[in-house]
Amino acid sequence: MNLPSLIFWLIFVIPMVALLIWVMRQDKRKGATGLIILAVIVVIAIVYMYVQTKGK
Repeated sequence: MNLPSLIFWLIFVIPMVALLIWVMRQDKRKGATGLIILAVIVVIAIVYMYVQTKGK
């Protein structure tokens, strides 16, 4: 990954994921479902990024 990509991950993605995990863990009833959905979204985003950059 190049520098702008790393900056995007450090400033936006990692804090957003941490916040979503914290919020979902506060909800005792739907926490596991929310974490599964978050994991699926992250995996799809990583695959999409990899496909669009052609693995560079």
